Amino acid sequence: MEITQVIYVNDHNNIEANLTGQEEMNTTMEIESSSVPQSKNYKKWLRISIYVFFVLACQALSTILGRVYYENGGKSTWMGTLVQLIGFPVLFLFRFFSQIKNPKPTEADFRKFSSFTILGSVYIVTGLLVSANSYMSSVGLLYLPVSTFSLILASQLAFTAFFSYFLNSQKFTPFIVNSLFLLTISSALLVVNTDSENTAKVSRVKYVIGIICTIGASAGIGLLLSLVQLILRKVLKKQTFSTVTDLVAYQSLVASCVVLIGLFASGEWKTLTSEMENYKLGKVPYVMTLASIAISWQVYTIGVVGLIFESSSVFSNSITAVGLPIVPVVAVIVFHDKMNASKIFSIILAIWGFISFVYQHYLDKKKLKTSHTSPVGDSHLLPAEEGHTNIHSV
Repeated sequence: MEITQVIYVNDHNNIEANLTGQEEMNTTMEIESSSVPQSKNYKKWLRISIYVFFVLACQALSTILGRVYYENGGKSTWMGTLVQLIGFPVLFLFRFFSQIKNPKPTEADFRKFSSFTILGSVYIVTGLLVSANSYMSSVGLLYLPVSTFSLILASQLAFTAFFSYFLNSQKFTPFIVNSLFLLTISSALLVVNTDSENTAKVSRVKYVIGIICTIGASAGIGLLLSLVQLILRKVLKKQTFSTVTDLVAYQSLVASCVVLIGLFASGEWKTLTSEMENYKLGKVPYVMTLASIAISWQVYTIGVVGLIFESSSVFSNSITAVGLPIVPVVAVIVFHDKMNASKIFSIILAIWGFISFVYQHYLDKKKLKTSHTSPVGDSHLLPAEEGHTNIHSV
């Protein structure tokens, strides 16, 4: 009996020890498993922060440098357009180094890619649209003050929502309608109050052309973003890092070829030598200015692509839009642009419209996240939600 009690006590102690060890092991595993997501989230937000800095800093820098080119004797709009696109090989390097740590795609993955004809058509269509947008923005930057140009270009959010309504079934919620209204009024204020601008450097006709081209570029950007979203969802049916990078790089290649044809067809290439010799800052600063514009635009593009991959195209577009009101402030410091009441009010309306736009998509994302975390008991919701998730994750 005593032996039995001793065995029972020992077994009981062993069981308690095993249970204690198991609890400690489970606790350790929980700590380790919880620390892994925290580490991943930290790295993800660090990457997002870097990409946001790329977008905000290089967007302002490239716009200011573009104006520096025109202010000091640059006159070629085709050259001003080309430097926005010609740095696209940097994207291939970015893609290569970013995927070194990632596993190589298998043969099954290659079968998922669309045919060469479809890809070629996508790259050509989007490339032509990119070249048109870049040229119109180059003309707008030539004829308009930087502050006016940037504030009008901020209306791209409104155009994005408008075209997404038809191409991507974007719902016009009260916040979206409010954003459209505010951004439209913000741009309309600058278009109407042209008399308050210093138009001594350009004629009235060129100033109006600049406004028209900038509005056209803004509309083109909105159409391009909505079209790319449709292509990734319906045609390519995937939004991986390589797919987005390839789309941006190859459309820039097509756009560069189109702009090169325009440069030679217009005859502006003949004036580039004299333009460099007569550049106010000198030959070396002329080359450095153009090179800096090309590099800054590609770093900006890397930031945009990175934000699309790490977050979403909506977030990337939102960061791009919020950076546009920063440029007028920099332009006042660098070029001494006039900051009158209409511009200040326009900036306030643009920021208000941006906040309204972002808040709506925050609500959409929160609603989607809530539906994904619905109780398991609601089994009738699971197939639809799983299918929805798979569509976006492929």
